[in-house]
Formats: sequence, structure tokens, C-alpha cells
Amino acid sequence: MEHDGFRMPGKDDSMEEFQSGNFGCTHYRRRCKIRAPCCDAIFGCRHCHNESKNSLETNLLDRHEIPRHDVVKVICSLCDTEQSVQQYCVSCGVCMGKYFCAMCKFFDDDISKRQYHCNECGICRIGGEENFFHCKKCGCCYSKTMQDTHHCVERAMHHDCPVCFEYLFDTTKDITVLPCGHTIHLECVKEMEQHFQYSCPVCSKSICDLSDLWRKLDKEVASTPMPEIYRNKMVWILCNDCGTNSEVQFHIVAHKCPSCNSYNTRQTRGGPATSCSSRITEVVG
Repeated sequence: MEHDGFRMPGKDDSMEEFQSGNFGCTHYRRRCKIRAPCCDAIFGCRHCHNESKNSLETNLLDRHEIPRHDVVKVICSLCDTEQSVQQYCVSCGVCMGKYFCAMCKFFDDDISKRQYHCNECGICRIGGEENFFHCKKCGCCYSKTMQDTHHCVERAMHHDCPVCFEYLFDTTKDITVLPCGHTIHLECVKEMEQHFQYSCPVCSKSICDLSDLWRKLDKEVASTPMPEIYRNKMVWILCNDCGTNSEVQFHIVAHKCPSCNSYNTRQTRGGPATSCSSRITEVVG
């Protein structure tokens, strides 16, 4: 088979063995390295570059990330030929990545990820193009299962994860969309739940159905009578879930929103401030 003026190795050639070799880095299986246009150094991929150039050992003034679309040179892992970005090596003919995107300068042999390029995102995604849609307001690709139900937040993934502060738009980790529309790493949500944190770090809305917990707090409030001096004291609260401002009877345990029955509230005025989060930890724990 011919490709761009050179002969591609056939199935019976020894090159087939090389093509199935263990090449690449910790991030991708591929048969090439990239020359970073920003610092002229050679790395396995852009993630290898960013991890190296942003490590604690690197001088703060020298830290930077690679502009992925500016990569113009790659080095074949088999014959070490440096060349312009293309799928097949101009020297030995090896396929440097079964999945190749000329726009992202991206190579990957693991096509089980079902990579595809989203023109509107401007980068490659995984999971199969037929399974995703691009939300123009959120500015990112979401699963089609939430196409008619997700809550739009403008440029929802064009910011850092509110827990670990890694940029979400091009992260390699799994991301979840909270009911409020804000995005966060899935592993960060799980870590929050381990510490009994059930509200969005951005807007404070509940991240799941907490009806059972609210019923437990009902019992906790009912079994904790207030001293005489506080029994008629009223305070104003703001509900983080429905946004309602209400005047309610003060209680040291928590304050319940009379509009949606949520205890995810904050006291705004009227007496000593109380927080529901510590009581949630006690009740759940």
C-alpha cells in the first residue's frame, strides 16, 4: 500500500511487530514524541510536558503549558526521524497513532476510547461522537442522555475544578455535571461525600436528593428544645437550594426553609449565625 509517496509496510513485514510494540508514555500509547514549540524540548505528549514544566522543582518563572495547536514537529519513536506532524513516519513508514487528529496534533493507539474531534470545542474528545452533543451556551460536549435535562451554565467547563483547581475543559479525568449545572471532577465529588459535603462548592446548592437527611434533622430539631430565652427569637435565612429569603424561629441545630423544606440554609440576620454543615456531619456520621 502506498501513502504520500512511500511504501507502507504490509501485514507480512516485520514492521507489523514494531507497530504493536510498547511505545508511548504514561498518558498515551503512540509511536512518536513531540517537540514543544514553547521551550524546544522533546516530550512524550503535552501532558508529560505540562507535568514537567509545572512541577515544584521548576522555577516559578519558568513554569508554563504547551500550546497544543502550535506543535509543528514530531519525532518517530522507531527511527528517531524528526518531521512535520503527520500520521505516518516519512522515513520508516510506521503509523505513529491509529487515531490521528491533524488539528490537535494528537496521536493515540488506543482507539477503544472512541476519540473524535469536536470543531466547536476545538479539541478531541472521547466516548464516540454519536453519544455526545455540543451545548453552545455551556461551551462543551455533554452526553446525549442529558441533552434535554441539563441546567445550562455559560462556559460551564471553562474554569478550574472548584476542589482540586485543575482546568476542566481539557482534563483527562472523568467529569460530572451537578444538578445546578456546575461541573467538577467525579473523583472530587466522591471525596466531598466522604467528608459529608453535599453542596456545590460554587453555588452551595445541594448536589443530590437529601430528603432522608432533612427528615433526620426534623427529628434532631424536635428533640432539642431551645432555652426559654431563645424560644421566641426569629431570624432571617437564605435557602441555598431555592433562593427564598424567610423569617423563621431560631434554632441552634439548623434552620428549615419553609418554601422547599431544605435545611441547606444560611442565616443572614437576626442573631448568632448558625451553619447546617456541622450538624449534617453529625447526623450522617
